[in-house]
Amino acid sequence: MFRLFAFSSLILLVASCSKSEKPAETQAGALPRIAIAGLAIESSTFSPATTSEAAFHVRTGDTILTSYTFLAVDSPDYKRAQWFPALIGRSIPGGIVTHEAYESMVNKMLSQLKNNLPYDGLFFDIHGAMSVQGLDDPEGDMIKRIREVIGYTTLISTSMDLHGNVSRTLAQQTDLITCYRMAPHEDAMQSRKRTVENLLMRLERGKGKPAFKAYVKVPILLPGEKTSTRVDPGKTLYARVTPAAAKQGITDAAIWIGYAWADEPRNHAVVMVTGDDELATRSTAEDLASNFWAVRKQFKFIAPTAPLKEALDTAIASDKHPFMISDMGDNPTAGGAGDVTWTLQELLKRKEFQKEDGPSVIYASIPGPELVEKAVAAGIGNKVDGTAGAAVDNRYAPPVRLKGIVKFIRQGDPDAETEVVVQVGSINVIVTKKRKPYHHEADFTQLGLNPRNTHIVVVKLGYLVPELYDMRADWIMALTPGGVDQDLERLTFKRIERPMFPFDHDMADPDLRAEMIPLSGEGEKE
Repeated sequence: MFRLFAFSSLILLVASCSKSEKPAETQAGALPRIAIAGLAIESSTFSPATTSEAAFHVRTGDTILTSYTFLAVDSPDYKRAQWFPALIGRSIPGGIVTHEAYESMVNKMLSQLKNNLPYDGLFFDIHGAMSVQGLDDPEGDMIKRIREVIGYTTLISTSMDLHGNVSRTLAQQTDLITCYRMAPHEDAMQSRKRTVENLLMRLERGKGKPAFKAYVKVPILLPGEKTSTRVDPGKTLYARVTPAAAKQGITDAAIWIGYAWADEPRNHAVVMVTGDDELATRSTAEDLASNFWAVRKQFKFIAPTAPLKEALDTAIASDKHPFMISDMGDNPTAGGAGDVTWTLQELLKRKEFQKEDGPSVIYASIPGPELVEKAVAAGIGNKVDGTAGAAVDNRYAPPVRLKGIVKFIRQGDPDAETEVVVQVGSINVIVTKKRKPYHHEADFTQLGLNPRNTHIVVVKLGYLVPELYDMRADWIMALTPGGVDQDLERLTFKRIERPMFPFDHDMADPDLRAEMIPLSGEGEKE
């Protein structure tokens, strides 16, 4: 999945280099030429939402470098190359990207890349779970079109979220590839840095493209909430990756869990290893894949799960505060619409919360631009009455009526734009002009809320991100409805490859022998 600290990002770092020779510029002592570009989103095809270009907050030029701490102007890596930032765009996870938006952004990216040709290497930092109307493999399509601009002598180094999908097209068109090794993605920046340094090392040493790329499709499709690396078996499985990547003859190794909420043929787990030693590359990929398959039935939710009623009953009876409840089915950081009102409607029905002196609750959050406008007009301390939510996903509940007191107004948020807090009984509901996930303590405190002193905090999330995880006194993941329903077997998959675990419980052990992927450009005319 795409968590916000995980950003789901697609970036290109470009430099032109043959398979085995130093580029002329490097031989002459000049620094390699590297461009940056990309798009990133995690898109659920089970959500009725669509994503437009505006959601990506596209940036061009030198401001792109500020996205990477390791490329600060005084950093060692910055001084190792000439940088040509082209275009990046990052969206909060959501619904399928419109074809118009995708084409517009890709064409702008390609235009920017054409401006500074030639390049020595390309850093392709993508999430890997973007769905686009009319396309099964947007990242594969994008990298092929980039190749048409930069050619096949340029090294491409790809960084991904471990909840992304690696198609064979993407595997062939890239030269180096890796992904995060932690979920939650606390190593996101570290992984991007590793991707860049792998590329720089190959260029500086004149090694060119790794000679071998081993690819293993692992027929597993599981949600991130069951595959966290905080606990076993994910913890032990991913602990094998760093030692595997450090083996003699290996450039990098990676395990992709894949993205569970898109019904596309590429959605499944993958292991991929790159290197210059064929036997080591092949055997390392097969070992990691075999270990993954062997523990498939051990993956469980990272926290206790329950239907919402049971979760609320438990939280109300508990003396542990704050008691966190994940509203998982509509998690916007996994691709949910973020405006399903079902959970909030159920909260408002509970008698315990209908008086101001009831157990204190924070609900984060629900989009409601019309209600936000009314609240701003009413002002803090005054009454507001209006509806919110269900503008995009009304399959489970209609818009929710909120009649309460405006407690706080905040404007200028880069995602929500305007946020208001409306108190209804003992529930403080965060209402936003545009959808926003709430990951950090400051997201609450800057709205005048104190989650640490609140009885129950309900957030549209799956597994808790680090700050909320550390804050929790107790936690239940509520099995709520939405576009990223955690019960995958309740969803209608028609196009994923079968058999697939866990859908086919009694499937035979798959063939986990590595496929050796051709090098980029093989069979292509330069």
